[in-house]
Amino acid sequence: MKKLNVLVILIYTLLFIGGNEMFGAGGNSEVRGATGGSATAQDSVIRFAFLTDLHISDVSANAEDLEKCISDINSHPYIQFAIFGGDITEFGSDEEINKAYSIISKLKIPWYIVAGNHDSKWSESGCNTFAKVFGYEHFDFEAGGIRFIGCNSGPNMRMAPALVPRDAVLWLDSLTKVIPPAQPVVFINHYPLDDAMLNYKTVLEYLARTNTQVAICGHGHNNRVMKYASLFSPLRGVMGRSSLRAGKGGAGYNVITINTKSGTIAFQERVSGIETKDAWHSIKLIKPKSKTRTSAAMADNSYQSQSKLQSQPQTQLQAQPQSQQQPQSNSQSGSQIQPKVLFEWQDDSDIGSAAVMDQSGRIYLANTKGVVKAFVFKTNSNPQTTPLWQFATAGKIFSTPAISGDRLVVGSSDTYIYCLDSKSGKLIWKVKADKSVLASPTIYKGVVYIGASDGIFRAIDLKSGKIKWEYKNINGFVEAKAFADDQGIYIGSWGSTLYALSPADGYLLWSWANHKGRGLSPAAVWPVKADGKVFVVTPERMTHAIDATTGQELWRARGGRESIGLSPDASVVYVKTMQDTVFAYSTKTFTAGKPDRLWASHTGYGYEIAPSPITSAYGYVFIPTDKGNIFIMNEKDGIIYGIIPFSGALINYVQPVGNRRILVSSMDGKVALLEL
Repeated sequence: MKKLNVLVILIYTLLFIGGNEMFGAGGNSEVRGATGGSATAQDSVIRFAFLTDLHISDVSANAEDLEKCISDINSHPYIQFAIFGGDITEFGSDEEINKAYSIISKLKIPWYIVAGNHDSKWSESGCNTFAKVFGYEHFDFEAGGIRFIGCNSGPNMRMAPALVPRDAVLWLDSLTKVIPPAQPVVFINHYPLDDAMLNYKTVLEYLARTNTQVAICGHGHNNRVMKYASLFSPLRGVMGRSSLRAGKGGAGYNVITINTKSGTIAFQERVSGIETKDAWHSIKLIKPKSKTRTSAAMADNSYQSQSKLQSQPQTQLQAQPQSQQQPQSNSQSGSQIQPKVLFEWQDDSDIGSAAVMDQSGRIYLANTKGVVKAFVFKTNSNPQTTPLWQFATAGKIFSTPAISGDRLVVGSSDTYIYCLDSKSGKLIWKVKADKSVLASPTIYKGVVYIGASDGIFRAIDLKSGKIKWEYKNINGFVEAKAFADDQGIYIGSWGSTLYALSPADGYLLWSWANHKGRGLSPAAVWPVKADGKVFVVTPERMTHAIDATTGQELWRARGGRESIGLSPDASVVYVKTMQDTVFAYSTKTFTAGKPDRLWASHTGYGYEIAPSPITSAYGYVFIPTDKGNIFIMNEKDGIIYGIIPFSGALINYVQPVGNRRILVSSMDGKVALLEL
């Protein structure tokens, strides 16, 4: 018995010493949940694992790497909790999310998680499943006196730079006002806090109210020291390696040790099952901010936040000098004019779809809280500042409403297609899908045409809500708006395929595929049709003209991504490229598989990836961008007429509503009716 006791003591001693040599002085802490609480550490050391960029998919090696990391963490009792920094999945699918959860939930310690762009941009559920499976979209907990706060990065559903969702921005705003000024804070987001994130200045502004020690991120797949220009002094940042083995010598993660006694934070890379490397970075805990600095950071007017709506949008149009016109290749700017703001609204949530206006002057929007709102607008009267009515769904809405007569149709991630009375907001009918409905409805001759995430495209009678037909062989999910006419219904999916369906019975007329993989699918683009041709653009940076009768490709051209539109007379198709340039092609003429290009305009918008459709009216072409600007060009020659810096986020579909007016919404929840 004595020998056994000695052996037990020896093993325990070796484990204790080994653990401390591996990670520094050991310790435990109690950690509170994602929605708040309090905790106290048993000593001065907080140690946690930081894992990011797991990219769980159908690639078995990625799941194997995560399994190794989880098993490795469980073998080290000195790691008190784990934080996951986004890009948990590759494509944000329900299957990938559930697979990731099944592995992560094997952890024997508390863990916390935020989503990255791969989890939210291509989400078949409209970001619903991630929130449902993991239980939250931002967290706030305390360990050893240190406050840990984290939130999702976006972009949600639309290709753009990162954008912390508006509800998370409001949460962060309120939270940072009540965190004790002296309490050390660690912030976690998938993205670095720089211009890769559209509202990073707002995040930095709010963090400046607190004693933020470090902002930890992923996204770059490598260990890297970052530095951010915060409100009063630079904010320190750290990027962590991916859990994937590629180029790293094995699956792994970072072990981060905060020692409040010595006043240090150390970052060590752990290669699962192999070694813990020496600290690759170490920083000193900084002292609490002075009262002057803290009070200044708390002041509402201390910084011009991108998240705050001004009384009138900072809107300017730049007139183009005629002397610089060059119809074939244009790049100009000029003097400024101001559009008139007739109506504006700042929502408390993101708006991932277009605002629309009916002939009576009512304005409708649908937000990512799942709420449809209606407003009354009348010429020469004060715009209404509260909704006429609201209708709440049980999910998020990324679907642009369609209106016909007194009926409004919209889809929701709660799996329903809703038809509402546009005057009262009362439910007329709803149709259940098997998965989220992210697509925008098209109403044509009394029939609603709409896709969903369940592989089914539906035709629904607008009056009764009865299903006329279903096409059940869609590969991948649908997020776009179909083009409909007497000859066909045309829609793409995240299965690399464009479909042409019979309006009468849903029979497949033809399908076209670019065979480039799901990430390069003709799925975010709203197809357009003219002169017997269907036009789409794909993320492989190509424009395609397809015979509407046969499905054969007639021509293709380099340029484009996901944004396209027609002239009012349908004689010209406009294509936005990813770098500065807009092309105008004839919809009628082409030669030997090559399009007839009418003009190219070098706008100067820079790197650009927003999928929002192009619209045209009043002799202008409206180009929405991912950074909140609307470029206005002359239809005839592409000369830049003006630029509207509308907001700090992606611009949705711009709706011309007559009388030189446009209705605009942006992802950060801003809506305005502007008169040019």
